[in-house]
Amino acid sequence: MNDTRTHLEAQRHCRSLCRAVERLEGAELERLGRWGGRLAEVLTAGGRLLAAGNGGSAAQAQHLTAELVGRYREERPAYSALSLHAETSSVTAIGNDYGFDEVFARQVAAHGRPGDVLMLLSTSGRSPNLLSAATTGRARGLRVWALTGPLPNPLAEAAHDAVCVDGATTATVQETHLVAVHLLCAFFDASVADARRSGRPTAVRNGVPRDGVPSAATGGAP
Repeated sequence: MNDTRTHLEAQRHCRSLCRAVERLEGAELERLGRWGGRLAEVLTAGGRLLAAGNGGSAAQAQHLTAELVGRYREERPAYSALSLHAETSSVTAIGNDYGFDEVFARQVAAHGRPGDVLMLLSTSGRSPNLLSAATTGRARGLRVWALTGPLPNPLAEAAHDAVCVDGATTATVQETHLVAVHLLCAFFDASVADARRSGRPTAVRNGVPRDGVPSAATGGAP
């Protein structure tokens, strides 16, 4: 009896995941493609991705930064990406001195520069420490993106842009976030490769291409 119930629950889980991924494919691929292109501009110009999450979302954030510092599929240069939750001494010191709600925000203030990207992952979209990080990131001139669960949620509202997964359970949302992370990496790699093949400057940082010549056409990051 228990085996039958477990099997049925497993089937429901798989079907729920399939539906969430299908909705991701239908509604969010264009957004993830834009993110990949923007991230390629920022990182190849010497900018940085900061990422953070709690629990399982922390693991997803660290998965993303590992793919950028290392590689996703094809060989390419390493790019700067930091998972703020993995800075254990900073996290514990800030949590002890300022409170857990500030463990990411203070690191964003320390490491973030105008034009950098801040990626915040949360299944609920309601974690106070991520909301505080989003507020700090926007104030510091970072571009804030969020991967969250279903709308409405405060983190999606606090970010400049968000991919919100309509999943039935926390597990389904987290699993779909991993798909989104891999899609973002694929779009990033494609943007970098396209720019290198075409010979055009890949990147713009605060309105200045990598050759150091300001360009009104490229301009600053929107």
